[in-house]
Amino acid sequence: MMVWLLRKCEKCGKYTLQTIQCPYCGGKARMPHPPRFSPDDKYLRYRMALKEGSSAE
Repeated sequence: MMVWLLRKCEKCGKYTLQTIQCPYCGGKARMPHPPRFSPDDKYLRYRMALKEGSSAE
């Protein structure tokens, strides 16, 4: 399994190798890549419900 090392800060948008926090502004660092698509996705129903719930706010 390949481990993604690159992270992107949600606050300032800079890329970093830090896993938790941006070293520039202290914002939350997250993976900039979308999840890999699979037609046999077991969790699709849960992700869709989460996405619909967050867009309703």
